[in-house]
Amino acid sequence: MLNVLNREDAVALVREKTASLSPGTEKVNIRDAGGRILACDIVSSENVPSFDRTTVDGYAVNAADTFGAGASIPAQFEIAGEIPMGEKADFAIKRGQCVKISTGGMLPAGADAAVMVEHTDCDEDLCLIYKSAAPYENITRKGDDIAEGETALKKGTVIGPAQTGVLAALGITEVEVCKKPVVAVISTGDEIVTGSPEPGQIRDVNTFLLSAALKQYGCDVFGYGAVADKRDEIETALKECLKTADAVIISGGSSAGARDMTADIIGSLGKAYFHGIAMKPGKPTIFGIVDNKPVFGLPGHPLAAYFVFRLIVTAYLRSVMNLPDDKPLCEGTLAANIPSNHGREEFLCVRFDENKKIVPLHTKSGIISVLSEAQGFIRIPRNTEGLGKGTVTEVFSL
Repeated sequence: MLNVLNREDAVALVREKTASLSPGTEKVNIRDAGGRILACDIVSSENVPSFDRTTVDGYAVNAADTFGAGASIPAQFEIAGEIPMGEKADFAIKRGQCVKISTGGMLPAGADAAVMVEHTDCDEDLCLIYKSAAPYENITRKGDDIAEGETALKKGTVIGPAQTGVLAALGITEVEVCKKPVVAVISTGDEIVTGSPEPGQIRDVNTFLLSAALKQYGCDVFGYGAVADKRDEIETALKECLKTADAVIISGGSSAGARDMTADIIGSLGKAYFHGIAMKPGKPTIFGIVDNKPVFGLPGHPLAAYFVFRLIVTAYLRSVMNLPDDKPLCEGTLAANIPSNHGREEFLCVRFDENKKIVPLHTKSGIISVLSEAQGFIRIPRNTEGLGKGTVTEVFSL
């Protein structure tokens, strides 16, 4: 019989035992940083923009000189010149003067606003302005985007196009990121095949399912493939994977049956910290350390294996890759009663109906198609009789 832990205790134990097992960091060019995770805060050493600039085509003015200007009584200005795009404004304007300026152009000293060209009537020397401007109207001020000393990007941020843009704006061409953990995936079972199955056999789903999930979390994957339910084959596969990988996932062979020997193998080669979690699906989950590397034993059924990955294995990934804690996607109202009396914390795939209410997708742990239909999952607490229709509950992303 399995000696089960609460899921929270299992997650805490995984975090504790893997906190020092990070694969480290490396520097990469920002051109290659997409999808990588920042290993440290990015603190700006400069102001962005580094000067006051206009956001419109028009004329830079001292806002006070435009007060009272209107369609019938325009304010009159002497045109002191033009500031070409991309050039420094190396002169100042006096009161009653304006200067022609284009969007993004540098504001000259003495000016604190810009008036759109549509509100002016100008010749070579004189400009009539038909609309008053407030101080810093149509202006982006120095440091408005990013101020010097500001934390522009936080450690643990996944770098996407927007973050790459911030790095480029700060003049950063190389950035320190978390090294991608290499995670090996082993599928076990005499019935598992990679080609066309014969009667009584099934295709290897978990190698591909778990590999795709790992890549989504920014890992590199070493897909060992399927091995038979033989102790020497599983042990050989694990030892081989430990030579290359930072962590190993073994799917199948995790229950308490006579042929399920994964826990014993982990324990004989290293230390197994738990075998069993009070959750459904995923009760016969194993976690241990071998050669100073985490090894996870997942159920063989694909849906159960996925939920254990999503709720347990990712605790390790979040820890070593500085990823933020898991948070709900949203809250919603249940469209139906959901019974539960298993004495285990239960996780259930759901979708939203046309009224945005949560509809449970009841299935069995061996069924994989429900994952493609689901828009998220919900949690039913342990030792409850379920959740009633109309209950407001949190929905998590798959």
